[in-house]
Amino acid sequence: MLGALPLSVVLLLNDARYPWVVLVPQREDVREWIDLNDADRQQLLLESCQVQEALSDLYHPDKLNVGLLGNIVPQLHLHHIARFATDPAWPGPVWGHSAAEGYSQSGLQQRSEELRAALGL
Repeated sequence: MLGALPLSVVLLLNDARYPWVVLVPQREDVREWIDLNDADRQQLLLESCQVQEALSDLYHPDKLNVGLLGNIVPQLHLHHIARFATDPAWPGPVWGHSAAEGYSQSGLQQRSEELRAALGL
C-alpha cells in the first residue's frame, strides 16, 4: 500500500515492468462506479486524474491505460498503467499477456517513494 487519498486506498501492483497504480474506494458493497453516490463518483474521478498526472509527470509514458475490470476481485478498483512502446505487451493489453515480474526490494522502495511524493502521500 502506498497510502490513502480522501476516498481511496492507493496500491502499487507488484509488476516492475509497468508503473501500475490501483485505486480502491473505501466503500462497502461497491462493485461498479455507478454504485457510488455522486460525491464519491466525483472524488474518484479527481483521484484518478491525480494518479494519471503523477504517472505522466514521473514516467512520460506513450499512453496511460485506465480500466475498471473487477472480473476476479469484485470490489470496485481502478487500474492506472503507464504504457510504453517498448513494454512487453505493447500495443496489446497487459492483462493475460505474461506473468508479472516482481520488484526487487530496492526497485520497490524507489518506485514507492517516487509515487508517494508525486501523490502527496
